[in-house]
Amino acid sequence: MKATGFTAGALALALAASSALAQNWPVKPVTVVVPTTAGSGMDVIVRFLADGLKNRTGQPFVVENRAGADASIGSQAVARAAPDGYTVLVGAASTHGINPYFYKNLGYDPVKDFQPVTTLWAIGLVLLTNPKTVPANSLAELTAYLKAHPGQASYASGNAFGRMTAEWYKQRAGFDAVHVPYKGVPQALNDLMGGQVHFMFADATAGLRAAEAGRVRALAVTGPHRVPSAPDVPTMEEAGLPGFVSYSWVALFFPAHTPIETARKLADLTNAVMTSDAGKQYLRKSGADTFPGSPEGLHKLVVDELAKWGQVAKQARIQPE
Repeated sequence: MKATGFTAGALALALAASSALAQNWPVKPVTVVVPTTAGSGMDVIVRFLADGLKNRTGQPFVVENRAGADASIGSQAVARAAPDGYTVLVGAASTHGINPYFYKNLGYDPVKDFQPVTTLWAIGLVLLTNPKTVPANSLAELTAYLKAHPGQASYASGNAFGRMTAEWYKQRAGFDAVHVPYKGVPQALNDLMGGQVHFMFADATAGLRAAEAGRVRALAVTGPHRVPSAPDVPTMEEAGLPGFVSYSWVALFFPAHTPIETARKLADLTNAVMTSDAGKQYLRKSGADTFPGSPEGLHKLVVDELAKWGQVAKQARIQPE
């Protein structure tokens, strides 16, 4: 059916209005929803980003922590927010690649309910133990200890990505351990330091900080290479598990139907902050790597991640709850 002159004109006006709004955006504070607890690795780096965005736009980017249900609570909130460019989610491999395999009623669709903006950074995890309760100075020694105590040891998880990585470690190393879930990584770390659990995979930012303080022992990192801030900690591959690379990513998402022009503008601003000299240095200190992107690239990443982790969950026989 051919569009009438009126319909075509109305469409042109709508597109022009959308473009004008994007050019002026932001004209008021933007809420940045972090679906993890304050003090988590994600939260710390996002606050650096928020300061950088404020400096470039003149508008506050207000970080709001909405943790719980493996980051699903904050994700749901943004999925239901107005698509006006003033509420943005800090999502990750867990919220948009793994959570669908843990929850029957997730409360959001990782693809349909969001307008992708850009990737922010990529980061591996670090395998931690409590040196007071686990007699292990290496991955091999931890594996031997866990095999010698089948079903007696426990591991903590502060998010879905940490749990999925631990499940993979269990499969590859051939031992059994009890899973203890926590609301966030800081709470899981507290109990690891207190001796209530035996090991965990934490994001490198928070985990290596705790290891530097001497309260936990870092045995290995899960990325493809060692972390510059902890050069003595080997990768899981170097420590004896070939092919064991578990690398998370973090990204920004608007609610679905947010104008693509606004998404592209935020992507450009965000990439400028995170790839600046200060941004690169901050990420290196946090154990993360720069990972600039685009709305289109992030959309493809989400689709690919859902397929990849779906296979891992199937092999692990993880049943959504």
